[in-house]
Amino acid sequence: MAYSTSSPAGQCVQNIINSLPSLMAVAVVDINSGMALASHSNSPSLNPETAAAYNTEVIKQKQKAMAALKLQGERIDDILITLSNQLHLINVSEDGKKFIYLVVNSRETNLAIARDVCRQEADMLK
Repeated sequence: MAYSTSSPAGQCVQNIINSLPSLMAVAVVDINSGMALASHSNSPSLNPETAAAYNTEVIKQKQKAMAALKLQGERIDDILITLSNQLHLINVSEDGKKFIYLVVNSRETNLAIARDVCRQEADMLK
């Protein structure tokens, strides 16, 4: 367990763990640094801290693409990466400073529920 429930990020992680029983991994990440502020994994082979750094770059590259396309007034709500057996969901906080990285089993988790849980928790990170 790489979090403390006394911090907002740690409370967010705990709430997601409680809401999604088929959770594989979760992290709350600072976009500026790419560092996980709180994380948890149910799989020894899935390191959310490593994924945090790479997914920060995914967000930054998408932001650059949006700027190049002159998509003013638009912001990233979430990014979904669908693998054979997993869903990786990146949900950016409204202020654009943090994101929640969530990994669930695609066969055991309803995407709409996972998105809703992420959205609710991202709103609490303001």
